Amino acid sequence: MPRCRASSRPCGVSATSLYPMATKPRLSLFWRTFVLLALLLLGSVLAWTETLHELESEPRAMQTGRQIASMVNLSRAAVMHTDSITQVSLFKTMKDQEHVVIVPREPHDVIQLLNNDELNHYMAKELKNRLGPNTLVAESVNGVPGLWIGFDINKDHFWLQTDRSRFDQPEAKTWLIWLSTAAALSLLGAAWMARLINQPLKDLSFAAKRVREGDFEASRLDESVSTNEIRSVNIGFNRMTQKLARIEEERAVMLAGISHDLRTPLARLRLETELSVSDRSARQHMANDIAQLDAIINKFLDYARPDHIKLDPVELNQLLAQCLAPLRERPELEIKVTLEPQLMVQADAIELQRVITNLIENAARYGKSADTGIARVEVSAR
Repeated sequence: MPRCRASSRPCGVSATSLYPMATKPRLSLFWRTFVLLALLLLGSVLAWTETLHELESEPRAMQTGRQIASMVNLSRAAVMHTDSITQVSLFKTMKDQEHVVIVPREPHDVIQLLNNDELNHYMAKELKNRLGPNTLVAESVNGVPGLWIGFDINKDHFWLQTDRSRFDQPEAKTWLIWLSTAAALSLLGAAWMARLINQPLKDLSFAAKRVREGDFEASRLDESVSTNEIRSVNIGFNRMTQKLARIEEERAVMLAGISHDLRTPLARLRLETELSVSDRSARQHMANDIAQLDAIINKFLDYARPDHIKLDPVELNQLLAQCLAPLRERPELEIKVTLEPQLMVQADAIELQRVITNLIENAARYGKSADTGIARVEVSAR
């Protein structure tokens, strides 16, 4: 923007870049709301999953213990009510069909007891409650893995071996599928809620942009929304835009009326100047002043029209030459111009010319040196 300071030192008129500096990318309100909601929902899903897992562990372990105890009791009853020959056939059938092995328990058996974790603790406790305190529960006997239950039939000791996997919890893959489904639904819900929350603010931002550009008709907001707070904001915004539109219309009418009213006396003044002033130089200066007033009136008329702002490429050196031509003859001004050749700026030529002229006039009026009575003006671009 051109600028000038009134002082005894040289005064500079500077041109700055027309393009705004790049700003740091920032997280929009939608994404911030989405991330916060997503974290909240995902945290809730994980908390509920862990809670259900903890609440399920003891009942599942006790149920497993009851199933194993029933299997042992059935095996015990079958052994007690069959002879030795039938027992061999029975044991083979149980092994082939149910994957249950019953073998005698020897004193020299190498036993590896179950890990004393929470699930095994509840299962072993349930088995001892149902089968007796001398019940053994092992995960390996003589190096053979499995679920081994030691029980007694009269004075004989036996092992019942079965596959531990038939009593295990669902695979981690199942939990992973459920957690992934819950997480995906949570993210979709978070996106929907974030959009629902931020849509009124987005509409308000769009309407404010339309007002800034002077389009009052396109800036109307919905006054029939169900939320009381949003409806109140929308009604207040619409009333404000209506008042702004009325003020803008009155301003345009006033500027147009004043401009038209000034044209008639200005035309008479131009005619009187041409007929009455005999000095050619004075007549020329007066004609230039009248032309400048006429250009200002035209600019007022432009202000009165909608969408009056229009920026065009302007050659700054040529514009400065037009501005400085009538000023270089003034003895109290010393003007120095340091501009690159063919320097182009995006501006309204008449407005920029008026700004530069006013700046230099102010420098000539208030920036004179106390010693020499001369105002030094330096025009540069950066």
